[in-house]
Amino acid sequence: MVSKDRNQGKNQLRVGRLVKAHGLKGALKLELYTDNPERRFVTGAEFTLQVPEASPWHGKTVTVREYRVMNGNPVVFLDDVDDRTAAEGLVKAILWIDQDVSEVEDNAWFDHQLVGLDVVRDDTVVGRVVRVEHMPAQDLLIVKSGEQEIMVPFVEAIVPTVDIAGGRVVVTPPAGLFEELPDAAGDAAESADADASE
Repeated sequence: MVSKDRNQGKNQLRVGRLVKAHGLKGALKLELYTDNPERRFVTGAEFTLQVPEASPWHGKTVTVREYRVMNGNPVVFLDDVDDRTAAEGLVKAILWIDQDVSEVEDNAWFDHQLVGLDVVRDDTVVGRVVRVEHMPAQDLLIVKSGEQEIMVPFVEAIVPTVDIAGGRVVVTPPAGLFEELPDAAGDAAESADADASE
């Protein structure tokens, strides 16, 4: 999980996206970008909205009235969003929260902390982080390896260790992410030879 840098001493952390209206009382289903939603979405928590400039919500904040999990889905009720029509006006909005640099949550880093880190696999440096791209489903580390840029999903299964102090991230990528698989090329050549000899 990654957040964008803002003014000195304060940073904004992206914590969720409002996916769709839920029911008739203004509830919204959430896509979570935080490992600790119960702490982030407490009653009274205030979020900055990222919405198109044409939206009536542009430049405004929202306050959590209630957070709960319904049928396995995280759902949030917001102050002044009391019916389905109001909720639908917030669909696709991204929620950001101001936070002090001193209270960054576990597994959350800022772009500037990640860019420039060595990317290490099996104790070998295979590249360097050149930028971070924020996609709807997940963040991507863009890694320069030789002449090519490789998109590495920034998820714990593939990037288990981020060592800011040590200047590196450790990756356990699936086969083929950082190299062409020689077996595939070899098999193709062998099957071509077999076809030719028949």
